[in-house]
Amino acid sequence: MVMAVNERIRQVREALRMSKTDFSKAICVSNSYAGEIESGYRAANDRIIRLICLTFGASEPWLKTGEGKMFATSPPEKSERIQALFSELRPEFQEFALAMVDRLLLLQGKKPETP
Repeated sequence: MVMAVNERIRQVREALRMSKTDFSKAICVSNSYAGEIESGYRAANDRIIRLICLTFGASEPWLKTGEGKMFATSPPEKSERIQALFSELRPEFQEFALAMVDRLLLLQGKKPETP
């Protein structure tokens, strides 16, 4: 049985252990809009698919066709990339990047750690 795009989107959300509300906030759409996509009532357009891929590291080919892996990169690859990029930033930009990560955590309803 071939899975539809809306079912693969739900699988991504469930793999990330996110609620529908948190998932919809992360991709900047209403909870009802995201729910309509997951239920198949509304089709996921290319913009939504790209948002999901950019926000969560999901694989665009997998979301569209089911081919390949669900996520484009594994978590260790992502953390290694972030560390390498972060170390290349000037100190003032490192502070800015940390502030942005704190804000993203708040958007997810999580409290940032304080040093």
